[in-house]
Amino acid sequence: MIYRIAVVAMLALAIQPASAQDKKAAKPSAAAPVEQKDAATLEFEKFRTQMEQEGNPAELFEVKGEEFWKTKRGPKKVSLAESCDLGLGVGVVKGAYVQMPRYFSDAGKVMDAERRIVWCMVEKQGFKFDDLARNPFASGEYTPEQTSLVTYVAGQSKDMKIAVPLKDPHVRDVYEIGKEVVAYRAGPYDFSCNTCHGTDGKRIRMQNLPNLSTPQGALTAVLGWPGYRMTGGVMLTHQWRMGDCFRQQRFPQPKYASDTVTALLTYMTANANGQMYKGLGIKR
Repeated sequence: MIYRIAVVAMLALAIQPASAQDKKAAKPSAAAPVEQKDAATLEFEKFRTQMEQEGNPAELFEVKGEEFWKTKRGPKKVSLAESCDLGLGVGVVKGAYVQMPRYFSDAGKVMDAERRIVWCMVEKQGFKFDDLARNPFASGEYTPEQTSLVTYVAGQSKDMKIAVPLKDPHVRDVYEIGKEVVAYRAGPYDFSCNTCHGTDGKRIRMQNLPNLSTPQGALTAVLGWPGYRMTGGVMLTHQWRMGDCFRQQRFPQPKYASDTVTALLTYMTANANGQMYKGLGIKR
């Protein structure tokens, strides 16, 4: 009951209330079937693998993010490298991305990587949150600084195992809230995350829809973020992906770096614990 109360409260803060609420969660299947990929999907995956290995455009944003991380910036003229703790010690980025979301005692919250970086930019460097949240995602030739920073941090966890610290009770509580959020049905079509991502074998147009409740499905949802999207030629983060899922459900957009988005990322990322994060990706 405490989780249901918490998730309703979080959604009220993150999005406007919607009608037709139903919290029945879809049961995960006992065994995931082998995914049958069509020729177009296989060809794109072949192309994407080649690009990621030989010339991923995301690497350009990674280089820019490293510059932002190490440069003294903001009203306080401090670098993140000398002030920001991503959970493994001040300035440590190696392996940090695959161990988030995690609880940060200085903020009193569980945070995903982007949320934590934004917190550091505000608290340590003196940037204003409202300025960072005004245009938080890439569009056209514009790329937010925090997107490049997340890209740099994520790139330092390539080929490492995902290890969200679920033994921490703070993280476990947020995970349970995330589990409730994915089952939360509302909006004009009475959709939830589980409508598309709660069972095996679903797809929309040419896109396979992973089952977030299974380790392999969750891994599929986590891999490739942050990712360079060829449609539009922009660099996007997992925070952006969550917001776009709300749009596709016909929900109002969640607030940037909100508790709700962190709960969703905690649920799906922790479900992929123990599996390998392959680094920056390329999206269609």
